[in-house]
Amino acid sequence: MSAEDGLKKVISHAKEYGFVFPSSEIYDGLSAAYDYGQLGSELKNNLKQYWWTAMVRMNDNIVGIDAAIFMHPTTWKASGHVDAFNDPLIDNKNSKKRYRADVLIEEFIGKIESKINKDVAKGKKRFGDDFNEEEFRSTNPNVLRRQQKIDGINAKFKAAMDADDLAAVKALIEELEIACPISGSKNWTDVRQFNLMFKTELGAVSGDSGVVYLRPETAQGIFVNYLNVQKSGRMKLPFGIAQIGKAFRNEIIARQFIFRMREFEQMEMQFFVKPGTQEEWYNHWKEARKSWHASLGMGDENYRFHDHIKLAHYADAACDIEFNFPMGFKELEGIHSRTDFDLKSHEEHSGKKLRFFDPESKESFIPYVVETSIGLDRLFLAVLSNAYTEETLDSGATRTVLSIPPAIAPIKAAVLPLIKKDGLPEKAKEILDLLRINHNVQYDEKDAIGRRYRRQDAIGTPLCITVDHDSLNDNAVTVRERDGMTQERVAIADLASYVDSKVGMHTLFNK
Repeated sequence: MSAEDGLKKVISHAKEYGFVFPSSEIYDGLSAAYDYGQLGSELKNNLKQYWWTAMVRMNDNIVGIDAAIFMHPTTWKASGHVDAFNDPLIDNKNSKKRYRADVLIEEFIGKIESKINKDVAKGKKRFGDDFNEEEFRSTNPNVLRRQQKIDGINAKFKAAMDADDLAAVKALIEELEIACPISGSKNWTDVRQFNLMFKTELGAVSGDSGVVYLRPETAQGIFVNYLNVQKSGRMKLPFGIAQIGKAFRNEIIARQFIFRMREFEQMEMQFFVKPGTQEEWYNHWKEARKSWHASLGMGDENYRFHDHIKLAHYADAACDIEFNFPMGFKELEGIHSRTDFDLKSHEEHSGKKLRFFDPESKESFIPYVVETSIGLDRLFLAVLSNAYTEETLDSGATRTVLSIPPAIAPIKAAVLPLIKKDGLPEKAKEILDLLRINHNVQYDEKDAIGRRYRRQDAIGTPLCITVDHDSLNDNAVTVRERDGMTQERVAIADLASYVDSKVGMHTLFNK
């Protein structure tokens, strides 16, 4: 299955089963806007809960806030967004389509990386258990040649971006003979910068005095509240402030389903540290965040670190945790050492002191910041695309299953009476009431039991609990597990603790 076909199947499945719908679909939709359906909102909330629990509740020195979307417009002047929050855009003269120049170059590099991966796969097939991938990558002539080409492209792109030389960016696109995906033409316009912030007006008076912006990131809401939180919470360095919230960017190239949207949700934590310790904490959070992702069990091979070629104006170090989406490795989470840029700039623009007084050293200074920022919608897509599986069973039948990590599955268990009579529905609903206090549980009595199993497989339900005639006598039920389709008889008296042991959020932390 091609990457494009894989993504199409995920999109189709997401709509059919109530995970994600095109926004305003009855009016033919709105580009790059999506609504989360009844199952999608449950999955999304579970991901939020897991992140919040791991980030805030499990750390004594991290607290959470919920800042307003609208902020004083000077905020965005101080942060650099008014002057520097731009994407380099280029138009194809034949197709009239607009592209991000950096994305065109990244996708060209991605094609070379795919060839390297094919070489590696051939080596694995040829040498089997004796294959040493690290040695192969460092010695194989084809891999070395292709990697040298990638390094050369990255070096030229970095030099052009560091110098704000947009003509050099266009020259690189022409040198690489990158063609428009629509027209196949290489007839490009000059590269231009485009500011990504949505501008609107606050109140009834129009004009510059009423101009505000929809926030393009949630981080600034944390920075402007740094002093409030530090004083009211009596926080000592190092400490963190976390937030989950919506952000908005006027992306010209918004595509690949929910991977890149104009309205999206972020889960961010800003960790305030003493200057000079930022490298230590940057490395700490790189490993901590990698471990958090690993606990979801989506395969270590599907993650990799990618160091930034061009650092943002506020950073002295930055990397991405990339995930292997259907369209290849793409950014899932960013980890940045932001120095003292943000607090220093807000101090200058506001005239308010945003310093930390260390009672031990008697020093007063502006803290440095290490940031972790994950796109919730991208995490949702990572989970959904990784979970989507089409299986051929031993019987020759096929099934579509979402192998979502049980602790974050939208429906944790389905309670199924074998038939709709003889007191089985009544017994099943008693069990439903027993379990739904702690978990999202679904009741289903329609169709044959096999069809109901398949329906639950398709939405990722980890456990199916079948109430049969024996249940009325032995007070036990049959529990079917989603991935292995194994079945186990469990006493109803033990059922709540049994289900919790399989699907409770605590199971992720046990890893």
